[in-house]
Amino acid sequence: MQSVDWLAIAPPVVVAAMALIVLVADLFLPEHRKPLLGTLTIVGLVAALALLVPLRAGDRSTFCLNEAATGSGGAGACSYTADHFALVIQALVLGGALLTALLSFGDTRKLPAGEFWFLLLSSASGAALLPAARDLATLVVALEVASLPAFALVGIKRGDRRSSEAALKFFLSSVVATAVMLLGVSFVYATTGTLHLTEIASRLDDVPGQLDTLAKAGVVLTLVGFAFKTAAAPFHFWVPDTYIGAPLPIAAYLSVVGKAVGFSGLILVTVIAFPAYADVWGPALAVLAALTMTIGNVAALRQNAGRARSAVRLLAWSSVGQAGYLLVPIAAAAYSSDEHIGSTVAYALMYAVVNLGAFAVAALVARTSPGNRLTDYRGLYATRPLAALAMAFFLLCLAGLPPGIIGLFAKVTVFSAAVDAGLGWLAVVMAVNVVIALYYYLQWTATLFRAPEGARAEVVREETPAEGAVPAPTRHGVPASLTVAIALTAAAGVVLSGAPQTVLRFAAVNLF
Repeated sequence: MQSVDWLAIAPPVVVAAMALIVLVADLFLPEHRKPLLGTLTIVGLVAALALLVPLRAGDRSTFCLNEAATGSGGAGACSYTADHFALVIQALVLGGALLTALLSFGDTRKLPAGEFWFLLLSSASGAALLPAARDLATLVVALEVASLPAFALVGIKRGDRRSSEAALKFFLSSVVATAVMLLGVSFVYATTGTLHLTEIASRLDDVPGQLDTLAKAGVVLTLVGFAFKTAAAPFHFWVPDTYIGAPLPIAAYLSVVGKAVGFSGLILVTVIAFPAYADVWGPALAVLAALTMTIGNVAALRQNAGRARSAVRLLAWSSVGQAGYLLVPIAAAAYSSDEHIGSTVAYALMYAVVNLGAFAVAALVARTSPGNRLTDYRGLYATRPLAALAMAFFLLCLAGLPPGIIGLFAKVTVFSAAVDAGLGWLAVVMAVNVVIALYYYLQWTATLFRAPEGARAEVVREETPAEGAVPAPTRHGVPASLTVAIALTAAAGVVLSGAPQTVLRFAAVNLF
């Protein structure tokens, strides 16, 4: 018998407990009190974030085997470890879920509020559990706990054909990927006789010759499941339709939290469990990185500005391209050391802040232009100057241009990881893709500051005014929570651009 370190597991447990509280409270609250559920959600996520502070030393583990059970004579293997890597990713996913809640707060009038907040918290609890998981069983369970509520969230707009279609595509493709991953996990277990990541690593160093092919197949199949979650090509096909069909805050959630879940799982299985087969997954991830960033950026480049929901579609393809950049340091870790993993974590932090900010501004524009076309952003500076400036800053960060220093800094660290690992060809592919991305990011940025359509007609109308006062333009109310979300992400981006080295220092991880 062993005691459970409740403080170590507190962040995901608090989120899961709040999900149950919201579910039960929804049964008793009258309709006009339903906004209280959103408040409870935000309180639960803030509490979970606060509980990361006492864990900042990163030296707690629980659910451990004793030394005799491992059969290695070393320290016992643990199923849950609150190390620095886990805490950084937990801060990212809980912060992303909190910003998603702010985007959704006051905008769930047409959605079943109780189910929405319960599913969001349930998914966030799985996302917070995954980076601390140190055995394949816990890893798979956490991945599915994070994913299953996401399917329902995508299709939660009842009666919306596009939402239902997106949820079905997302569900079917994810189920297939999970089945493939579970087959790979079973092969790894058959080869090693254990599910703990550190034990798998030690036993894969000395695999009998007759089991080598089985072990390699297990490694490849396990990586396929995580490649789907990270939206790595050719497993990215679900992204555009899912983002377009989902409520806008959920699209933002999937682009940041869903991606963080996939990448943290991929890092854990490659760097901790499968270092013995780095010659298998290293080249594979390098090719996937090049393919993913190229497909994502070229598809984003080809978006029709006048097409309905073209802004969300561009952000979807942009997220695919960004996934390619995030894969580069993981591939580099196969050729040098795990110190490059910090580059992926740092890039993920930068991407989370600015991408959530871009989705927040998109949600603001969608309140007056439900089509959310790229052309709807023309002249945004004339009507909402602060929102336009914030969006321009987010886009420049994603492009890696000043004043978005944090975006430039993140891209340089990823580029350096490829060069240091001897992957010169991958660095060249990344450089070409950064140039491609500059075009559509700058084009969108320029649109924000162009004269609004019909501005000339407005000038003529002002020169010959009719009798009486000219009515003021109609202004649509903006929820305070949406304003807070934009302000928080913009402030975080500015602060990080002022001290970009802070991100790399904070994200520095050592998984051994």
